[in-house]
Amino acid sequence: MSDQRPPFPPFTRETAIAKVRQAEDGWNTRDPEKVALAYTPGSRWRNRAEFVTGRDEIARFLSRKWNQELDYRLIKELWAFDGNRIAVRFAYEYHDDSGQWYRAYGNENWEFDDNGLMRARHASINNLPIAEEDRTYHWPLGRRPDHHPGLTELGL
Repeated sequence: MSDQRPPFPPFTRETAIAKVRQAEDGWNTRDPEKVALAYTPGSRWRNRAEFVTGRDEIARFLSRKWNQELDYRLIKELWAFDGNRIAVRFAYEYHDDSGQWYRAYGNENWEFDDNGLMRARHASINNLPIAEEDRTYHWPLGRRPDHHPGLTELGL
């Protein structure tokens, strides 16, 4: 796979929205090795209170995450952008191995290199237990369909 991921910075509103959707689509594959390729080899993350560096650690982190967060479905939405940085808000739903469902809400700050690879990711996330009947994301596992509402339309 290429070490370039268009669109490239500096971002416009349209290219920032496209970059956010690409990230959402990637994470909804739940393929840690594939997702890790969107980051620079030395990418630095803060995910909640955990610090991760580099593609290998990212892939291990995501494998662990998606082994615990079952039936994971994610929606991301552009919050702000400037130059090579994008701020995103997101929410995802999953259940644990006991069947308890959760909706996780969060914000991410991203920084990209000139090749469109993410070199920094800072994520703040909170989990809310929900009843199964309160779930909002019901599309088949994988990419969110284009017709499915986003966070703003869902009131999230």
